[in-house]
Amino acid sequence: MNIHEYQAKELFQKFSVPTPPGRVAHTPEEAEAVASSLKTNHLVVKAQIHAGGRGKGTFKNGFQGGVHLVKTPGQVRDIAAKMLGQTLVTHQTGPDGKLVSKVLVAEAKDISHEYYFAILLDRTTYAPLIIASTRGGMDIEKVAEETPQLIIREPIHPLLGLQPYQSRNLAKRLGFTSAQMRAACQVFDALYRMFISCDCSLVEINPLALTPGGEVLALDAKFGFDENALYRHPEIAALRDITEEDPREVEASKYHLNYIGLDGNIACLVNGAGLAMATMDIIQYHGGRPANFLDVGGGASEEQVTEAFKILISDKNVKAILVNIFGGIMKCDIIAQGIINAVKTINLTVPLVVRLEGTNVELGKKLLQDSRLPITTADDLNDAAQKAVAATK
Repeated sequence: MNIHEYQAKELFQKFSVPTPPGRVAHTPEEAEAVASSLKTNHLVVKAQIHAGGRGKGTFKNGFQGGVHLVKTPGQVRDIAAKMLGQTLVTHQTGPDGKLVSKVLVAEAKDISHEYYFAILLDRTTYAPLIIASTRGGMDIEKVAEETPQLIIREPIHPLLGLQPYQSRNLAKRLGFTSAQMRAACQVFDALYRMFISCDCSLVEINPLALTPGGEVLALDAKFGFDENALYRHPEIAALRDITEEDPREVEASKYHLNYIGLDGNIACLVNGAGLAMATMDIIQYHGGRPANFLDVGGGASEEQVTEAFKILISDKNVKAILVNIFGGIMKCDIIAQGIINAVKTINLTVPLVVRLEGTNVELGKKLLQDSRLPITTADDLNDAAQKAVAATK
């Protein structure tokens, strides 16, 4: 789950991470009122969408940039009017872009230097890792590719946490002076406390800014949270903005289904992430294109299977459905009955290919055959993929 920049400011306040003052606005008039309350002629207006590269993005109405520096509340109103209700396209949104329904109006601070700072989970050590660089305000992937020597990595012991000497060493390697080091270390420590306390998978600050007065401020942020731990943080779960997500993914989450939309025309229903990857690979091997990744998990009910089919056919690009189930905890006869009920319920209008293997597989195949429904069975995954691809021709 991701959150907006203005929501990140609220979390920052809770953990004493310094940020410039500012508030979110949903209308041009509200944006002007926020700007007036800040009582400064150094203002910034930022479009609020779940995507990076906003400053270099382009609105479909022709307006350039999702981040603008302005001087007066009137200018804030004018900029907000050009952003709100418009679609912003960045290198991360794809050509469809994302609708801007809110903007952040904040004080624009003078900046002496911009840094990159992130805490994430290292898949190699299964422990938190700090990644930092003196090249803030730009894509860290580009920095890593062009100047890898400027990437600083600081592993954190999972039990001891971030130690004071590590914060001081990190600040020194980033070039903070002795007078600036205390402020920098306080921010590092606060961000680590937030990372652990909120069960984050990622906290990324880009840029982390140093002002001429020695302040160290978080100017932009990206968060990732461990969704398996959100039950411990209802206040964070409540920050979810479903308008920023694919409606099919939102619907799938209601039934504890894992769905990711793709751009192909063969829908996939599987049980297990590894099986999903293999299914998509073999579809492409035979010249097809997967339309989604839909994992019903190891213990899906008939209701979940029915809802899964409804989600699959809601994609108008889908020309065929491939069901690939390996019965272990999920027995083949249960999934077969779920498929039969789903087909009867939703009035399926595209070809359906089913491959079953594992526990109760013969009983599952018999149920499908006896149903006399338009369901094509397959002997193995290779056969299933070929039949699904052929059905789209």
